[in-house]
Amino acid sequence: MKVKHRIDTPWLNAPALAKVFEAIEGGGAEVRVVGGAVRDALLGRTVSEIDLATTALPDYVIELAAQAELGAHPTGLAHGTITIVADGQSFEVTTLRRDVETDGRHAIVAFTTNWAEDAKRRDFTINALSCNRSGDVFDPAGGLDDLEAGRVRFIGDAAARIREDYLRILRFFRFSAIYARGELDEEGRAACVALQDGITRLSGERVGAEMLKLLAAPRASKVAAAMRDDGILHRVIGSNGNPGRLSRLQAIEAALGDQPDAIRRLAALALEAPSDVAPLALRLRLSNAEAARLYAMIAGAETLLRSCGETDDRVALYRLGPKEYADALRIAWAKSGDDPSDESWRRRALLPSHWTAPKMPYGGSDIVDLGVGPGPRVGAILRAFEDWWIGENFPADAALLNEKLAALALQN
Repeated sequence: MKVKHRIDTPWLNAPALAKVFEAIEGGGAEVRVVGGAVRDALLGRTVSEIDLATTALPDYVIELAAQAELGAHPTGLAHGTITIVADGQSFEVTTLRRDVETDGRHAIVAFTTNWAEDAKRRDFTINALSCNRSGDVFDPAGGLDDLEAGRVRFIGDAAARIREDYLRILRFFRFSAIYARGELDEEGRAACVALQDGITRLSGERVGAEMLKLLAAPRASKVAAAMRDDGILHRVIGSNGNPGRLSRLQAIEAALGDQPDAIRRLAALALEAPSDVAPLALRLRLSNAEAARLYAMIAGAETLLRSCGETDDRVALYRLGPKEYADALRIAWAKSGDDPSDESWRRRALLPSHWTAPKMPYGGSDIVDLGVGPGPRVGAILRAFEDWWIGENFPADAALLNEKLAALALQN
């Protein structure tokens, strides 16, 4: 769509935001919506967070909010950020800043009233856009042209911006995966390659969070391939990864109508075997739940790749569960190299929609009721019964099941 120079969107006129504007402007300060909300509104995208910048100093912002009977919390006071709450909605309001000193991870800032000076310390031209309450867009860095061209470009000297915060290397690739069209910006990419050693100075948490955001983006596989070619992907995940397999998974997701899933995409890109999960989880500081999910889908994919038909798939669905089966099936499909339009894989993927795995008909108390004393024998009998029951394709006849359980109890 053609980029407009004025925003006309319902959220800009919402009562909660209007109260924040009125509170700060009523005190004689200037305030604007900045960054992502302006960028995404111009592209017709959904805006989920609204951040503001102001010429007012933080203490004055708190005072003005109190006068307007709005909540005010100093959530980032050292960097000039106050969170104002209006009608239950939170808005981060940050005083205009300029960098005094940076070390590649953190910055010492000084407050300013100069909008252009504040814009210069931001990362990309498309993130330096701002608008007033009337929707008039201010563009100090050429972000409108870049937005219209589908180009992600650093503000000013790309290397200088990266040295201010090395996470901007990954942000460059992430924003390119979301907003760019065509090839990546040459100057920005070259600077990322030249300064990639700086990634080692970042915490695993920051790197992992940025990588997962990148993987959820529309052009994740294309950008991952560029990162691999540049040696940057190896620094992030500890290997060259498999962007081609990620590309197949994205096509499979599209064919099945799935929403993008960053953890599943990480598995396709970075993991070959279950033993790869622990090192990757440690490297990216993934949560225990995320690591467990990765392990389940990679191990499950190995099982499904050995499947010889629907009977085996039903067993896998029973043992894994519906969500875990869905993950593993998609990873197996991507690993197989088969086409994303393959009908046999599609049928396998849709198995949970027309077959519900039955529940194990017995538990430990049922074995005890047959006269077996508590202890290891109970578990052994249950496992033997379950193996038989699965092998017989989950029969439901109560008499048959009772007879088999009783026989196993006598044998053991």
